[in-house]
Amino acid sequence: MDQNRKLLTALIAASTALGVIIFFMIFFWIYHRKRLQKCDKDSNHSSDVAKGIALAPDMCKFNSLKSTYSRKASVSLMEYKTLESATNKFQESEILGEGGFGCVYKARLEDNLYVAVKKLEGGTRDAIKEFETEVELLSQMQHPNIISLLGYCIHGETRLIVYELMLNGSLESQLHGPSRGSALTWHHRLKIALDAARAIEYLHERCNPPVIHRDLKSSNILLDSNFNAKLSDFGLSVLGGAQNKKSIKLSGTLGYVAPEYLLDGKLTDKSDVYAFGVVLLELLLGRRPVEKLAPSQCQSIATWAMPQLTDRSKLPNIVDPVIQNTMDLKHLYQVAAVAVLCVQPEASYRPLITDVLHSLIPLVPIELGGTLRVTTQQHVLTPSDS
Repeated sequence: MDQNRKLLTALIAASTALGVIIFFMIFFWIYHRKRLQKCDKDSNHSSDVAKGIALAPDMCKFNSLKSTYSRKASVSLMEYKTLESATNKFQESEILGEGGFGCVYKARLEDNLYVAVKKLEGGTRDAIKEFETEVELLSQMQHPNIISLLGYCIHGETRLIVYELMLNGSLESQLHGPSRGSALTWHHRLKIALDAARAIEYLHERCNPPVIHRDLKSSNILLDSNFNAKLSDFGLSVLGGAQNKKSIKLSGTLGYVAPEYLLDGKLTDKSDVYAFGVVLLELLLGRRPVEKLAPSQCQSIATWAMPQLTDRSKLPNIVDPVIQNTMDLKHLYQVAAVAVLCVQPEASYRPLITDVLHSLIPLVPIELGGTLRVTTQQHVLTPSDS
């Protein structure tokens, strides 16, 4: 009995010891497994952190861009594929116009919404700077005579800007295209001039800091279906106070660039006034800002017209034939006087755009945004009447 009892006790002790050993083996196996999983997780996290550090500059740049450019709720970051599809893969048949860094295309988005898409190619420093300037400025501007920015896209070296579509194209295409200005009556031309003046006054007087457009011209004045004018293309614009000729590259279009800016690099709000005066002469005379006299010789509209603008006997004869004898000559003389002041070679002699605006308002009919009351039988003066 004693021997059996000892054997049983030994078996129980051995079983207990074996159970303890198995328990600790299982415990250490579970612990080791969890530790391996934690190490793998930490390793993956470290790898992600490393990737995040590598991507940080681009992400910061993108977030900065997005926060800077999305101040207006209506401006959105758009997908490249969406715009590519909307323009039929940027087919030539959809081109509305061409600029210095690319083309503007007609595009159809969802719900048959038609827009204009400017495509900037190449990724050069100047192109990128113009893109950033235009998107940043337009995202902060809201005015009935300034084009509305709807969205933008960055795709590799390609940058896209999406605007509202202006069905009647540019003032340049209306005046110098196939129709030769036939769709623009005298009062519609004054209305366009008034709209442009209001846009410039907004830039000079209402924006803080003031904005100098620096590329005001007829191709950058766009017309909607009712010939309401809106100013576009702000890529060359600069803020007032930043007009240092050493830091600002000379830019603009021949014929519209003010003499002091062209010769001395001096840029002020009066530079825009000069360009406006040239546009006013285009509306008045139907001529291009610069015309060739010979293969190597050109003449600006301001130089050619100045002596005749101040001669009341000659002025009616140089007016665009499309609108000749359709206006009150007193109004013609007033518009010519405004144009003469705007294109003065000396900047200090030019008026402020606010003064120009107040000079034009009384000449535009009430229904077109001015204060003129037009009678059904308005007497058109002749030079002999005056």
